[in-house]
Amino acid sequence: MLDKKCTGDLDWEDVRYFAALAQHRSLSATARALRVNHATVSRRVAHLEALLGRALFERRAEGYVLTADGRAVLEEAKVMDSAALSVLRRLDASVELSGLVRLTAGRSLAEGFLIDRLDGLHRRHPGIDLEFIGEVRLLSLARREADIALRFGHPKGSELAARRVGTIYFGLYIAASLRSEPDALTRLPLIGFDREGDSIAEAEWLDQHFPGRRFAFRANSQIAQAAATRAGFGIALLPRYLADNDRQLAEIDCDAPMLERELWLLIRPDLTKVPRVRAVADYLVEIFRRERQRFAGHSPAAGSEAVEVQPAEEAAPER
Repeated sequence: MLDKKCTGDLDWEDVRYFAALAQHRSLSATARALRVNHATVSRRVAHLEALLGRALFERRAEGYVLTADGRAVLEEAKVMDSAALSVLRRLDASVELSGLVRLTAGRSLAEGFLIDRLDGLHRRHPGIDLEFIGEVRLLSLARREADIALRFGHPKGSELAARRVGTIYFGLYIAASLRSEPDALTRLPLIGFDREGDSIAEAEWLDQHFPGRRFAFRANSQIAQAAATRAGFGIALLPRYLADNDRQLAEIDCDAPMLERELWLLIRPDLTKVPRVRAVADYLVEIFRRERQRFAGHSPAAGSEAVEVQPAEEAAPER
């Protein structure tokens, strides 16, 4: 890395933590991204600095800023990262339908619909191992944080291969026990996302159609929101695949057009030729095509057919 002779062995994990801190610029953001505590990030970076014998960051009010030495180390780290990805791509050249495939999707979609329907994939291709990453944050397909992503929103503008697999339809729901409540739509408080989810389409829809309405319950998971609705906290905007077949929930009428969100499957182009990744992607498309009526629910709209692969960027994360 640097010309100065180092004592001790270089730990590649220290380099990974260093590169992540250079990207995120704060211990807390880096810890969230790596799913560790901030003390671990600090310890890893301090160990690398001690090994190299120089400071790699300046601690400023706006965050961690690379020193000149830090920038030099980061360039070397990028070379290491590129070499590691090259090794992984060489391994991907295997024609066997076996090995690990990493899939990322919003937790509500995965836990409320998808995982229960992956048993057929396991029976069809028992050699394929799945790693599911239920993340709100946007993962990088290019850096192999995931192989396949399911994301909301029309993707555009990058080299990722994309396929629209369906449309998610929404409705307004209350507890079935509150069905007979007079003026429920205008009187009951709302159930929605926490403050960090204000930019999510569902939160924006509620803010547009119920401005100033009190929120009696907030959660960053629609599964938790559905549970709060069953408990009688108020009105929730929920995907129909979660709510329409739940006897403890009742849909209420609203004059406003209901929210609809396109769901896209994203893959790095080179991975579309890897048999195990292609097999998982094709199975996912098959599931969403077969179950499209479940997403439409009682809505008069019909689920969308999947469209052809086209270049795309990663769309907004989902919940």
